[in-house]
Amino acid sequence: MDPFTKIPFNLPETVGLEFDYMREATERRHISGDGYFTRLCHAWLEKELGVHKALLTTSCTAALEMIGILLDIRPGDEVILPSFTFVSVANAFILRGAKPVFVDIRPNTLNIDDELIEGHITKRTKAIVAVHYAGVACEMDRLLVIGNKHGIPVIEDNAHGLFGNYHGRPLGSFGSFATQSFHETKNFTCGEGGALIINDPKCVDRAEILWEKGTNRRKFFAGVTEKYTWVDVGSSFLPSELLAAFLFAQLSSRDRIQALRKAVWEYYFSELTARAARFKIDLPHVPAGCDSAYHLFFIILPAQEIRDQLIDWLRSVQIGSAFHYPPLHLSPMGRSFGYKEGDCPMTERVSVRLLRLPFYNSLSRTDQDRIISAICGFCETSQSQKMIRSKTEARISNLTP
Repeated sequence: MDPFTKIPFNLPETVGLEFDYMREATERRHISGDGYFTRLCHAWLEKELGVHKALLTTSCTAALEMIGILLDIRPGDEVILPSFTFVSVANAFILRGAKPVFVDIRPNTLNIDDELIEGHITKRTKAIVAVHYAGVACEMDRLLVIGNKHGIPVIEDNAHGLFGNYHGRPLGSFGSFATQSFHETKNFTCGEGGALIINDPKCVDRAEILWEKGTNRRKFFAGVTEKYTWVDVGSSFLPSELLAAFLFAQLSSRDRIQALRKAVWEYYFSELTARAARFKIDLPHVPAGCDSAYHLFFIILPAQEIRDQLIDWLRSVQIGSAFHYPPLHLSPMGRSFGYKEGDCPMTERVSVRLLRLPFYNSLSRTDQDRIISAICGFCETSQSQKMIRSKTEARISNLTP
């Protein structure tokens, strides 16, 4: 293989039946939302996750926005969430007038630190959002205890975690609501798409109304009501049948896709473990009782300067890579709510040092070896070794992780 052939950071792939199903959807003469393939996806997700109701949405963002409406979030309310997450988690509730209450992350899983949550709860708190980073579960037992104690619903942002497990139970099946993403970077994709998971039966009827632009359309076509009319707020949250058809082909290949991603994840982990200590690199941690969804693989370098130079190094040898979330509390929007440096110290330390490696279903062992060799080659340069030593000594002297 040409050593300078581009290895992309992400490569969305088909499994074989996507276009057959899209053609079938067209032949059924129904390519707008809520048709045959949409219902297949709903039933499949409900069965496989063991949840009460699933509704496909145009994105994970749309599903989060539906939750904001279902929880009747209003100006002055507060929603607890990690600062280390995607902007949609905050925006969904800010759009309703709420204040985001940012909580720091655990140093091992990079998930919200459950030990810090109760200190942020006030009489205005209306929800706690658990983001399963990289497809590894938050401490859901502890989060549910906190939620139940204070009468606050727990929401799972499961954009990374479809088919991950926590003590044998699927992620997305714990909270009052959960969201899924089917963006092109996710394990299962239709380009752009998502799903709202509803575990509270009392919310199903209203969710279906919001999903259908605030109308009772579903009940009307089911013969439950005589009139088709506007009954609540809502929007056009449902995706087209063509996207649902593409997605159903992907979901139907669950075992194949997950096996491929598990193999990529485990090879990275096994090959880098022996080198990680030498180069002061931290690797992902999967706690006992958790099964990863194998969504992504990251490494954490000793310092931001080293991380940024490694990105440039990899780019120079045609290997894609990416950092992840800049802290939301330090963004211009976050600062507008009064947040400042030091409010989420672990998030601030980790986010500038984290590097995501190429990860997709067809990533070959040969290409993984090339990626690993490039990382090690960079770390072995004299300049990198000097930086690693100086940054490590500084961390030890300052007692920072």
